[in-house]
Amino acid sequence: MNQPFRFSIAFQSNKTPAEYQALADLVDQYPFDVVSIYNDLLFQPALGPLILMAQRLRRAQVGFAALNPYTLHPLEIAGQAAILDMITGGRSYMGLVRGSWLDRLGLEGKKSLQTLREATLLVQHLLAQNPAAFEGQIFQLAAGSTLNYTPLRPRVPIMIGTWGKLTARMAGEIADEIKIGGSSNPAMVGLLQSEISAGEAKAGRPAGSVGTCLGAVTVIDNDRKAARALVRREAALYLPVVAELDPTLQDPEWLSRIQEAATRSDYEYISRQISDDILDRFAFAGNPGDIIRQVEKIIEAGASRVEFGTPHGLNSPEGIRLLGEQVLPYFKA
Repeated sequence: MNQPFRFSIAFQSNKTPAEYQALADLVDQYPFDVVSIYNDLLFQPALGPLILMAQRLRRAQVGFAALNPYTLHPLEIAGQAAILDMITGGRSYMGLVRGSWLDRLGLEGKKSLQTLREATLLVQHLLAQNPAAFEGQIFQLAAGSTLNYTPLRPRVPIMIGTWGKLTARMAGEIADEIKIGGSSNPAMVGLLQSEISAGEAKAGRPAGSVGTCLGAVTVIDNDRKAARALVRREAALYLPVVAELDPTLQDPEWLSRIQEAATRSDYEYISRQISDDILDRFAFAGNPGDIIRQVEKIIEAGASRVEFGTPHGLNSPEGIRLLGEQVLPYFKA
């Protein structure tokens, strides 16, 4: 079952209502297939920006990237999915993830695989208005406890964010897509595809039912050197966390150096330690030709979606225009 390749753009939830509306108007000029809002800890909840943008986006699917079942109960997640689906006329998706930095809230993220599985199933259970009891190890719902409103659709597409094999296999059973967040490495697609396929087979689903998305920080500009310099500074903030998740990166000494530097917040040092090869595994960076070449490799690897993350350019609107006018048309033609 082949899935068409889709282009996605994502925004942080740190802007004003007027800024989100202006961004939506700009994005809507171009053939982006998906618009996502991050829901990172201590930023604004993604639902507000999504509602503001969704009302001005005429074509794109919109969704959360992503909510987690530790800070938000699946009942509330289902409710947010339902309202966004109503506003978009059935063009929403829900992203679910274990969540990061939970320790700052005193949360341990225990039994993450089972919690994520049950959260996904309970959201689907609620949206379908299934009157049966839901009896999980983590979450329970009494029989007859259906939503007191009718969702537009009994099921919205669910994306699960992960770098892990076990979660990818679980997603193959019950989700519509996985997203490897913070990665632009085509090799990761192949590493997780076998696990997704195993999950699909276990659940009796057709092969290819579950797509794969790679999403990462993006800076595109005709000034290639300046674009890659900015991405190095942006990537320095998250590389100490995500680099150890990529099994293709076989340099424990380098990883130890940047993680130690992160403990003293020496991000300038980290940025100087990011080679071109490493940068291309964890970010989309350079001029339009560079981004096109990166996307071509991701398509060849078998992914079904790429997500260009904030800040998009040296100047965000200009970055969006370059993506929309020079990168997307190359593939959409």
